[in-house]
Amino acid sequence: MDKHAGQSANENGATANANRRRWIGLIVVVVALSGAAYGGYWGLVARYYESTDNAYVGGNVVQITPQVAGTVVAIGADDTQFVKAGQVLVRLDKADSVVALQQAESQLAKTVRDVRNLFASSAQQQANVEVRQSDLARAQDDLARRERLAGSGAISREEAQHARDAVKSAQAALAAAQQQLVATRALVDRTSVEQHPDVQHAAAAVKDAYLAYARTALPAPVAGFVAKRNVQLGQRVGPGTTLMAVVPLDQVWVDANFKEAQLAGMRAGQPVSLTADIYGRKIVYHGKVSGFGAGTGAAFALLPAQNASGNWIKIVQRVPVRIALDPGELAAHPLQIGLSMQAEVDTHDRDGVRLPQVAQAAPVYQTDVFEVLDKLAETRVREVIAANRGLDPHAAAHADAAAAATGGDAPDAAGRAGRAAVARARPL
Repeated sequence: MDKHAGQSANENGATANANRRRWIGLIVVVVALSGAAYGGYWGLVARYYESTDNAYVGGNVVQITPQVAGTVVAIGADDTQFVKAGQVLVRLDKADSVVALQQAESQLAKTVRDVRNLFASSAQQQANVEVRQSDLARAQDDLARRERLAGSGAISREEAQHARDAVKSAQAALAAAQQQLVATRALVDRTSVEQHPDVQHAAAAVKDAYLAYARTALPAPVAGFVAKRNVQLGQRVGPGTTLMAVVPLDQVWVDANFKEAQLAGMRAGQPVSLTADIYGRKIVYHGKVSGFGAGTGAAFALLPAQNASGNWIKIVQRVPVRIALDPGELAAHPLQIGLSMQAEVDTHDRDGVRLPQVAQAAPVYQTDVFEVLDKLAETRVREVIAANRGLDPHAAAHADAAAAATGGDAPDAAGRAGRAAVARARPL
């Protein structure tokens, strides 16, 4: 009985050992196959992708600063509000600038009339020279006749001397008239009323005064959302004072901070898949690598690390990588500056150099809002000159009507023209 029980126990133990060896072998095979599969996946796919969750939305923060000093009398937008390019955000008191503009315009008008007088004086001097030339010719004819008569004794020698003195006097008068003509022509030679230096100087003063007047209204350079407003009514501000900011959220990008070991295979133009914490993984953005930072974050920190002193511990550095987003996807799912992102770069295409040295030929961003002020100033100068030239009454009347139309409120005219000139500042 004991013999049969011992045999049964031995058989059960052998069976358990065999099953154990079989399961261990199966697990080893599964692990080996999994390792081989992962190795193949990493070698063929995974090693070409670099990802990080250390990525954040970045964008332009356009500062609104006055170019002239003044007192704030109106605020056109507040935080979180959307504004269009050219919309007036802050208005300054314009009383002083109106007086300065009126003085400059009156001086320009006076200068135009003075220059017109110079041109008229030149013509008068030319006519005076012709009169003196006629007087000299008559005196010379009289002298010639008297000299013929003096030979025969028909006239006295005294009368002949008077004739010679008359010729000398006419010659001196002609010389004086010619010198006066030269002096007058030197003031107006090879120029016109509009191009005369005195008129140009007075016109520049009008432009300066007009720009100071028009700049009492601060337009939005770009379309976007107002942020960081710190201006108040009645506040006295000076040039360069930051009043508020406008953030164009249609021009944002992503700055992804990759570890230095992840950068070797990255190139500009490689595709990037991104997700935002605000929308979750259901919304995927598709962007491209647009550039790399010139250094690590520590290199540009306010207090850079000093590794040459004390104990040193190696810390993996990170480099910011700029990622451009698809405008259509951004419009469908807008992002705000500072939001967290997850970025994954496909590095299959590794053609080209890692840091391409390509110079930017055109401006990256630009706005046409402020250019309209110079055009309005030029128009104002032409109107003043036309109104005081006196050559074409119809043109002067038209200029007066245009001045009344555009000169009523230059900042508003600048704002309307700015909105017509550009809908927003756009990247080129």
